[in-house]
Amino acid sequence: MTPMTSTVIRRGVATAILANRLTNCKDGSDEELYRVGMPSYPGDGSDAIAAALGTLPTGSPVSEVARRLMDLFTSGDIAPGTRLPPERQLASTLGVGRSAVREALAALEILGIVDVRPGSGTYLRGAASELLPQTLRWGLLIGERNTAELLELRSGLEIYVARLAAERLDDERVAALGRHVDAMQAAGDDLEGRLAEFVRADLAFHQELAGGVQNVILLDLLQVVGSLLRVWADRAVHDPENARRATDEHRAVYEAIVARDADAAASAMALHMATATARLTEASVR
Repeated sequence: MTPMTSTVIRRGVATAILANRLTNCKDGSDEELYRVGMPSYPGDGSDAIAAALGTLPTGSPVSEVARRLMDLFTSGDIAPGTRLPPERQLASTLGVGRSAVREALAALEILGIVDVRPGSGTYLRGAASELLPQTLRWGLLIGERNTAELLELRSGLEIYVARLAAERLDDERVAALGRHVDAMQAAGDDLEGRLAEFVRADLAFHQELAGGVQNVILLDLLQVVGSLLRVWADRAVHDPENARRATDEHRAVYEAIVARDADAAASAMALHMATATARLTEASVR
């Protein structure tokens, strides 16, 4: 996990901890939510999970518990649906009080990372590739959103994806790219009445690219960044000339991928990202 990703995830976890405190405001005595005396299932791996966490250093116990759990969950070593060790066992292993474990788990539940089932236990909700986008989205949303940096990140990711797509996309996905470009052109010819259709075809083109390069993390990152920029993306193309230019740029990327020319695909996407970034920047200040 990169330092930037770790920072954003910590920010998201911290916000979830605060949200839990504000919405629950309990004294830490709610034993029904995290049942302490829950027996371990045979072969459920509780001891192994607890051992992997280790004792925490001194510091903010709730944040440290949440961070240590997130590091373990995103390592990919624990399968989705795995029941976590009981609260008492986690507290003993980490060297903290049960209230710190309880609060950290509540924060992770807010983030959608774990599923707390009263009377049963706490379970990991998804795979590592599913957990990261959720937590990144929380962290980015509550931080100061720097549109320029998001656009810069999106540009670099899209250019890399275009290069990979020329090498990895199968013929079926390449054909689908062509259909998306044709749909953009058809909608762009009647933009006033078909703007939503144009935006959907544009989005489908980029999703087709990212979905076909066989890199789940890249796909997740693009989805997170795209969701944060979408409020402006829907307003970025507002006249037929912009629509025509955007369609031509997409077609250039498509034709380079058809030719299996990775350098040309990356160059065409770089040109598209430059003009798209300019349009999105303009839309964000309107």
